[in-house]
Amino acid sequence: MIIPVRCFSCGKVLGHLYEEYKRRVEAGEDSGKVMNDMGLKRYCCRALFLGHVDLIKKVAKFQV
Repeated sequence: MIIPVRCFSCGKVLGHLYEEYKRRVEAGEDSGKVMNDMGLKRYCCRALFLGHVDLIKKVAKFQV
């Protein structure tokens, strides 16, 4: 739903990288190349970005 601030496995700070990643991938760049350029080398960090589903707008409808 919301990208975590740190990687769950290794503890690397990731939260500030997601907006750039999302913008570049939507612009048509290869996701693997974007992650390499941003310094995401570990598979645990890359998995957070690849497996993330942005649901915040759908969930916000139900906020009381």
